[in-house]
Formats: sequence, C-alpha cells, structure tokens
Amino acid sequence: MSLRNALPKIITGTVPGMKSKLLIERRDKAAPSAVSCVYPVAIARGEGAMIEDLDGNYFLDWIGGVGVLNVGYSQPEIVSAVKDQAEKYFHGMFNIVTHEGYVALAEKLNQIAPVKGEQKRTFLTNSGAEADENAVKIARGYTKRPNIIVFSGAFHGRTELTMTMTSKKAYAKGMGPLAHGVFRARFPYVYRNPEGMPEEKEIDYYVDSIYKVFEECGAPETIAAIVVEPVRGEGGFIPAPIEWVKAVRRLCDETGILLIADEVQTGFCRTGKMFASDYWKDAGCAPDILTMAKSIAAGMPLSAVTAREEIMEAVPVGTIGGTYCGNAVSCAAALKAIEFMEQHHLDQRAVEIGNKVMSRYKKMKEKYEAVGDVRGLGSMIGIEFVKDKDSKEPDPDLVKSLIQECVQNGLLVESAGIYGNVIRFLAPLVITDEQLEAGLDILEKAVAKFSKEK
Repeated sequence: MSLRNALPKIITGTVPGMKSKLLIERRDKAAPSAVSCVYPVAIARGEGAMIEDLDGNYFLDWIGGVGVLNVGYSQPEIVSAVKDQAEKYFHGMFNIVTHEGYVALAEKLNQIAPVKGEQKRTFLTNSGAEADENAVKIARGYTKRPNIIVFSGAFHGRTELTMTMTSKKAYAKGMGPLAHGVFRARFPYVYRNPEGMPEEKEIDYYVDSIYKVFEECGAPETIAAIVVEPVRGEGGFIPAPIEWVKAVRRLCDETGILLIADEVQTGFCRTGKMFASDYWKDAGCAPDILTMAKSIAAGMPLSAVTAREEIMEAVPVGTIGGTYCGNAVSCAAALKAIEFMEQHHLDQRAVEIGNKVMSRYKKMKEKYEAVGDVRGLGSMIGIEFVKDKDSKEPDPDLVKSLIQECVQNGLLVESAGIYGNVIRFLAPLVITDEQLEAGLDILEKAVAKFSKEK
C-alpha cells in the first residue's frame, strides 16, 4: 500500500524515534527557538494527507502546513509541472522580463476571484502577510486615505504592518512601536456573545463596534479599507455571519471604504467553494479586494492580490513589487494546483468532508462536557474546549494534552483561538474516507481520555 492510502501507524512505541530525535536536536541548536514547534515529528516524505517520519512512523496530517496543502503532499501532476518549469528557468523578475506563468496565473485568478467589477487585475507576491500588506497599500493608493479597520481575533501576518493588524499581541511582543492608522472593531464571536444578548441584536451589536471606531479613532473619510477574514482563522475558526457581512458591505458602500477579504487561509476550496468570498458574492456583498496565499501553489511560496481594474490601476508606479514576486516555478505549481482542484472538484469534496467532521463533532459535543462549541464552513472547522459547558471557561491545557496524545497515536492536530482552546481542522482535501474516520477515532479517544462524559 502506498503512503497516499495508508493509515496512521506508530512503530517506535513513542515518538520521536531515534532518527527523528537526532534531527530535532540539531534543529534546536541550529535554528532560532523563537520559531517554535511542539510536534516531535521529522518528516521524511509526504503523500496525500499522510507523512512518514525518519523512523518509519505514519502520521495523518490534519494541519496541512496550516492550510497550505489543500491538494495534499506530492501530487504527481504538480511535481511534474514544477520539474518542467525548473528545466526551463527558475526565475525571471517580472519587472525585467515578462514570463508566461505570471501572466497565465493572473488571468486565471482574474477569472475566478469573486471581487466586485468585471475587469480585474492581479498582483503576485510571496506570502500571506505580503499579500495583506500590499492589499492595504493598494487600498490607500486608490482611496487616498491613511487608515484601516481590522477585527478582534484577527491574524494577518508578522510584518510590522500585519503584526499591527493581527489582534493577538503575543505575536508582537517586544516589537514596538507598531504601525499607525490601524483600528480594531469586534468580530462576531457568537458563542461568546455578551451574556443575555438576544439573537436578533447580534448583528447590530457587532456593526455598532465599527461605528464606535469612526467616533473614537478615525472618521469614515479617513478609512481606506475594512479587512475581514471570511472565517476567522488563528482566532478560532469562526465564520463571519453573512448578515453581518452584508451590513459591512453596505457601510463600505455608503462611506467609500474598500472591503478587503483576507482569504489567505480560507481560499482554494477549503470552505466548500473556490473562495469563501463566493458565498459573499452569492449574497450580493462581494469584496473589493481579495488576498490569497497558502494553498495557491501546493506548498511553493506564492500569494496574490486581486482587485477590480480601477482600484489596481490607481496604485502609484513603484509602490508595489518585489524581486521574487511571481516566481516562475511557483506560478507553474499554482496553475497546475488550481487545475487539479477544479478537475477533482475539491470544493465539493470539502463539503463532504466537512459534513462528516461536523456530524462527529456534534455527537462529541453532546457526549463530552469539555466540548463547548463546534463551527465552521466547508472543511474549515473548529472544535472549542472548555472546562464546563455552563461557565464556558476556556481550557487551553486540555488542548495541549490532546495535541500530544494525538501525535503519539499518529494524528497531527493544531490549536487555534484567542485562548488557545480550539483545535482546527485543516486536513488535505484529498484525504480518504478511511483516513478521515481513523483520525476522528484517534481524536475522540483522546477527548475521552481527558474529559468526562456529560
């Protein structure tokens, strides 16, 4: 049986085994400890949704490079496309020579990105943070306004600007002063609404927090853009309610503010459509600018910003660009990855996977006192753990224990949430049904070990 269809298997008793342990020890001496890792896994190869470590252990990967591997590890068609391009040339800086990959990928993204407007243009960058930062620059260039609004629980990156945009300031510890002109409103976190809030008042409550920014931080005519994650990622896998998005869209239209959808983690079939913003477009509230990265190129470094032509063409010459932007090998990977997603209907597969995971998670919520909430969109799903259902007190220590218990049984899962008490589901969309059930079994056994039944 190939690794692609294998199931989790630990042959060393505990992990890491000796070979993996030696590499991890070398890592600890050679690389900065600030780039931390809690997983005792040293990868030897990966196929589909599976990893084999240096000692021959098999792990099912529900992290996927934190959303990078929607098409899985080592898809042969994508490997072949990368090899073919590498034999021609690795790189051609787009400011110096025009190359087919950049143009073809920009054309494809202009076709599929659900932003407002008929004529679109795409700028290629290298990382999610770089895409988000350039989206802000593009919005400022178009509106001639200095400020932006972001939200509680947001994660947008680790550059100076995106570190400021990111809500959790553990990511900015000792890094001040941070960027100016970044204001924050409340993202709809329905599970943790203020006590006693009636459901019919939710949307107004969260929209009002934007108006408070106008009153307390910057008038609307000074705001270039509002930046929203369609599903709050690092902040706990919380989908933005569509009625709230509609209200934000109306507010933007009334004030001349641009709406930016940060789809770095949600894009490329993860949520059941090519982009989560497709749901917005279907509801009549498409964004003005869309940023994307992670699964765009199957693991090769690449990201992009797409906007309608009038916005992109307002950017002053020389203010956006970069040496590696739109690298030829990465573009080749992206074009083939998108083709693979479309041919294999990974958007539909994400819905199938998500339905199975949500069904199992809801049963766990009914059964175990520690499971406080489950939510998601497509196969981007969060399960939130608490000390008890009545108090909803977050239990990050339980999540840490679950992560280590799962890895010892061949399943890689990762935490999220502003309290560190959420486990996120980001398994490659090529995961087999048998692998999915095996992973769900491992997770539930871990939950049963550390949590009492209701």
